[in-house]
Amino acid sequence: MSTEFDLGALLAERGAERYELHGRYLNHQLPRMLHTIGFDKVYERGEGAYFWDADGNDYLDMLAGFGVMGLGRHHPVVRKALHDVLDASLADLTRFDCQPLPGLLAEKLLAHSPHLDRVFFGNSGTEAVETALKFARYATGKPRVLYCDHAFHGLTTGSLSVNGEGGFRDGFAPLLPDTAVPLGDLDALARELRKGDVAALIVEPIQGKGVHEAPPGHLRAAQELLHRHRALLIADEVQTGLGRTGDFYAYQHEDGVEPDLVCVAKALSGGYVPVGATLGKDWIFKKVYSSMDRVLVHSASFGSNAQAMAAGLAVLSVMENEQIVAGARLTGDLLKSRLTALIDKYELLADVRGRGLMIGIEFGKPRSLKLRSRWAMLQAARKGLFAQMVVVPLLQRHRILTQVSGDHLEVIKLIPPLVVGEPEVDRFVDAFTEVMDDAHNGGGLVWDFGRTLIKQAVANR
Repeated sequence: MSTEFDLGALLAERGAERYELHGRYLNHQLPRMLHTIGFDKVYERGEGAYFWDADGNDYLDMLAGFGVMGLGRHHPVVRKALHDVLDASLADLTRFDCQPLPGLLAEKLLAHSPHLDRVFFGNSGTEAVETALKFARYATGKPRVLYCDHAFHGLTTGSLSVNGEGGFRDGFAPLLPDTAVPLGDLDALARELRKGDVAALIVEPIQGKGVHEAPPGHLRAAQELLHRHRALLIADEVQTGLGRTGDFYAYQHEDGVEPDLVCVAKALSGGYVPVGATLGKDWIFKKVYSSMDRVLVHSASFGSNAQAMAAGLAVLSVMENEQIVAGARLTGDLLKSRLTALIDKYELLADVRGRGLMIGIEFGKPRSLKLRSRWAMLQAARKGLFAQMVVVPLLQRHRILTQVSGDHLEVIKLIPPLVVGEPEVDRFVDAFTEVMDDAHNGGGLVWDFGRTLIKQAVANR
């Protein structure tokens, strides 16, 4: 009798129990939520920008695993690199040697931000943020970190301290000393800096929640103000980095911006292996690692592991060889212009914004009396329901996976794999147009589902 572990046999035997297993042993609210909104699909496989179910139906992924799948699923170059690194049987994670892969990946990453000098590798975006917070506080000798309203930087205790959404913070205090300032408000930033205890400002150049971009010139002006007060600028590029916005980093859309620390994660491993990176200036790293006694003062057990490093090197190679950044810019411009053209056609469509393949579609109060009354009913039950009402038929009718951009926001965020092109733009815009037609005609799946959501919102009060 064979005692070998057979993953294929296990999945064949138990795979149908996926929702029951999750409800019993993991976060029980997730399957409940998926059942409620009709997202309880069974996806059998994925490739590129698509999933397939057991019946062979394809689904267009406009979510990319919250931005992790920058190159889509199962890119052959990244996949081969992982097979190669496993077959190499490297002496990985000995902890008392220097393997080549971390240095090679750091070198490649830093080539895209030549004003930075060194890299710390961890395992996630929130770890990259935690590293930046620790390094900024130690390097400046100051305790307080500023962040922006509605920011999202992660959910561990340190990164939660710079999270601009109260729903994530409630019940987890006390957190680190912190203060929120409005995105783009230099006067508020200056007021806080004058208190003399600010180590850094951490900012997403384009916020993930709501897809709000820092105003033109703001990052450079903020950087000058911070440096005048001996504080640092931390750019959180966990979602916006690696080509997402049509430049390698989103801060590069503005001339003269050179953050002291940059956080990277998500798409760095092609979605295969957890990985995070904090890039920084030489003097900051030398202050933290100031002596041999402090060589492990900040470290991660799985940081710099061979699989993550090999995947990262493969991802950067693909990005260069396949001109991923330029493609994201072109496809993003096409998608944004096609959607912007619909604003005058649909009164429920308020705004289309973003850069590259990070686009926010915002809905707003309509003009006509009939639609205004329906909108008011939804808003009274729970803000954000209309955006959810659009997301559901996009999946149910058109097999397109999207997301609402944040709790209580009437915004859909599109962050597809960067390998999408004109056919995917056509498919999405055609589907979105049909859903908007349905919503403005006042019938069909959109408003039927709206009634279900209202009942659910009222029941949860």
